Amino acid sequence: MTGLLVFGALLAVACSQKLFVGDQVLRISANNEEHVALLRGLEELEDLQLDYWAAPAKPGLPVDIRVPFPSLQPVKIFLESNGIPYTIMIEDVQTLLDEEKEAMERARKLERSSSGFDFSTYHTIEEIYSWMDDLVAQHPDLVSKIQIGESYEKRPLYVLKFSTGRTVKTHRPAIWIDTGIHSREWITQATGVWTANKIATEYGKDASLTAILTSMDIFLEIVTNPDGFAYTHSQNRMWRKTRSINAGSSCKGVDPNRNWDAGFGGPGAANNPCSETYHGPYPFSESETKSVADFILSHGKMKAAISIHSYSQMLMFPYGYKEEPAPNHQELDDLAKEAVDALAAVHGTQYRYGSTIHTIYQADGITIDWTYDNGVKYSYTFELRDTGRYGFLLPAAQIIPTAEETWPALMKIMVHVHEHPY
Repeated sequence: MTGLLVFGALLAVACSQKLFVGDQVLRISANNEEHVALLRGLEELEDLQLDYWAAPAKPGLPVDIRVPFPSLQPVKIFLESNGIPYTIMIEDVQTLLDEEKEAMERARKLERSSSGFDFSTYHTIEEIYSWMDDLVAQHPDLVSKIQIGESYEKRPLYVLKFSTGRTVKTHRPAIWIDTGIHSREWITQATGVWTANKIATEYGKDASLTAILTSMDIFLEIVTNPDGFAYTHSQNRMWRKTRSINAGSSCKGVDPNRNWDAGFGGPGAANNPCSETYHGPYPFSESETKSVADFILSHGKMKAAISIHSYSQMLMFPYGYKEEPAPNHQELDDLAKEAVDALAAVHGTQYRYGSTIHTIYQADGITIDWTYDNGVKYSYTFELRDTGRYGFLLPAAQIIPTAEETWPALMKIMVHVHEHPY
């Protein structure tokens, strides 16, 4: 009887998850301004339920759209009738999701039998939070866990602090890193976990990292959007935003990377609560973003802020909300080049780099523009693997290679920050 109850509970969870059977991801070539305008107009047709993985920005940049199965025929007819070229990047989204889920189940069985944490698989928020406690227990003289706030659904917002200055009464100069602000970008939380372990285990062995931690602290928030992340595991793998209720709308959530008070509400964000880039009713309406902002401001000595996203293989710096170059644009650009060169040296992965608005598109209300405008001179956004073959559904086999190549890029930035105090 107990077995039947467990089976029934599992079946209920499985049945409650949104399915994507027959959905395809199309890569569309927007070759001119007319194509860009047409694709932006297509995005406004809410009945099609289109999910823009890479939004129409400017001619020459690919546009990736997950198209639900019922909308495939009208969308393809629209593209073909307007002479807009496209290819099918993912033939059936559900097939990739099924493979992802099976791989996670296999990894869990191995973890249970070995009593170890597998860095080469994706994990739930509960598994990550439990592992964080284990990391603190294993490295009590270096790692601590602090809570900086609560999410909309009252989940704790945990940050790992790496510090050798436990007895220091005042805040030391520090580096901020966050992953998972967009919940469906699972490669980022996985890279955050790997990176936290790398910092803890390489301290005292890696001379550059040890030098940094001798005088600076590192703060790492692995699950920056916990409600959204939990929802990607339980209900909808493609969920991006927070889970707050929007007054007057049936659509939930705010894009937490359009919710910062830097160019808030500009054209590089959406006014529509149903949009994936909805900026929210006002700056810092989301506790997830306000908690981070309050923490950075109250700390007062944050020297770098690195926000890790996926996908598209880019390293960007301010600004996203305006054309004007940052005052230290050349320094940021030179350091970005060093970082992407170091990254490419590991597995050959090529990154583009530059200011956000010129590298990808105008984006208003984003994390690194706010940190930069509030005195964090070295503010960067990573967009991890890949360039669209799998998009947000990057196979778990690429977790370790992605983290391995990102590490030397992070170190280039952190070493520079350490050597160039301001």
